[in-house]
Amino acid sequence: MPELESTLRADLTTSMKARDTLRTSTLRMLLAAVQTEKVSGKQARELSDAEVISVLTKEAKKRNEAAVVYEQAGRGELAANERAEEEIIGEYLPTQLTEAEVADIADTAIADIAEQNGERPGMRQMGQVMKIATALAAGRADGSRLSAAVKARL
Repeated sequence: MPELESTLRADLTTSMKARDTLRTSTLRMLLAAVQTEKVSGKQARELSDAEVISVLTKEAKKRNEAAVVYEQAGRGELAANERAEEEIIGEYLPTQLTEAEVADIADTAIADIAEQNGERPGMRQMGQVMKIATALAAGRADGSRLSAAVKARL
């Protein structure tokens, strides 16, 4: 069992004992999402910590999107609940990169592709650059932030 998943399970037990309903429900939801990812595909498998982080990132993004929709609909109490869940999920995610760090990753990825191809990449090679940039960011930056940084430099 990955270290992050065991941490989630231990924290679930602690929150249940403390009768913290919001944290308990959020952790149960996260563990259910991890379990769903484990059994997806042709056969069940163990997830690495990186894959668990990917699942948590998806769940945090869902909470953010739901909160935005609730705010637009004038449902502040539901939006606040989604934001609280997103904050709890954020405790288990690695710290996000700053804009300067994202820019450095984009520059590094562009330099790698330029070295491989022998010329500076253009918009046609954006997929190749994004592949390297995503690997360098390793879940610490949202894809849209990376994409914007790469587009600005190409």
